[in-house]
Amino acid sequence: MTLIQPQYMEWFILFLFFFPPRIPYEVLEQALMEGPLQTSVHVCHEYGQWMSQLPEKLWDIPLYNLALPGSHDTMTYCLDKNSGVSGNELKLVKFLNKCMPCIVHPIIMKWSTTQVLTVTEQLEAGVRYLDFRIAHKANDPSMNLYFVHMVYTTVTVQDILWEVLSWLETHPQEVVILACRNFDGLTKKLHCHLIACIKEIFQCKLCPRNVVPTLRTMWQCGHQAIVSYEEDMEVAKHCELWPAIPYWWGNKTATRALIQYLEHMKQMGRPEKFFVAGINLTENLRYILIHPFGSLKKMTLQSFPCLKIWIKQQYPGPRKECINIIAGDFIGNNDFVKDVIELNTKINPSLHCQSKGNK
Repeated sequence: MTLIQPQYMEWFILFLFFFPPRIPYEVLEQALMEGPLQTSVHVCHEYGQWMSQLPEKLWDIPLYNLALPGSHDTMTYCLDKNSGVSGNELKLVKFLNKCMPCIVHPIIMKWSTTQVLTVTEQLEAGVRYLDFRIAHKANDPSMNLYFVHMVYTTVTVQDILWEVLSWLETHPQEVVILACRNFDGLTKKLHCHLIACIKEIFQCKLCPRNVVPTLRTMWQCGHQAIVSYEEDMEVAKHCELWPAIPYWWGNKTATRALIQYLEHMKQMGRPEKFFVAGINLTENLRYILIHPFGSLKKMTLQSFPCLKIWIKQQYPGPRKECINIIAGDFIGNNDFVKDVIELNTKINPSLHCQSKGNK
């Protein structure tokens, strides 16, 4: 996650409460809101159908041995400016947000927003892994589910699932991985409701977990959606759901430290199937105090040049040190998607078969 760790957020907001800045609140609010929420990004459509354009020699390689670009906290482009703080956050944060929203809420928004492209724009830009943090609002009598990252989104989960389906129908040879996670406030009844919605919307496009997900197999069977679900008991009941996908989260403020963490994880060995290497930086209290008018976007953009070099050095495949999904923040601000897709040109199918046989 990229939002402030709860213990840090508590002290940071207390600091602002007892030592408020000596400038007009209207000026401070405007300054605090600068950053990702005012960004305009050009959407590149060149990679909208990149899977269908891969060479035939890669069609029989499982997707968990290909390089796939993903977005971290996919839905934060539509966080609700008027939303209360989510149910699993500290009571103090919620209280202070009510007491002085013009200070606290802009801080939350600018450090919780990780994307500016809509889900359709992300897919059109080439993203094939979507990070869905799902929640039910406290005291909401309805069955509506939302996405969450400190605050809730303006759109419901069901609406976005239909939007993804609409995109898939116009891109019949593209495959998308939907990682359903978090589940803040979801009861057993709400889990059943969500899974029923997933099945109703995607139907035969859902790839069962007993299928080896190669492009050739997916195309032949008409499968386009792989849904991982971070709730083991529910996964066991439904063959259409895949287990939770491991996410390598470095929890680092410095690019070099993040790269060192990712290299350490590679040395320990990749998981057998899908997994994510997260290239997203994470702020902490010290970083925010040193950069009072900074934002997650500014922090992220500064890291891109070094991370670009690291990405280009990676290899997809089944071997211990290989990568699979690489997920980042602010998709569309650089060549991230292009660089990840191009890693697939390094794959040698014959070496892939040899590695498989040596396991």
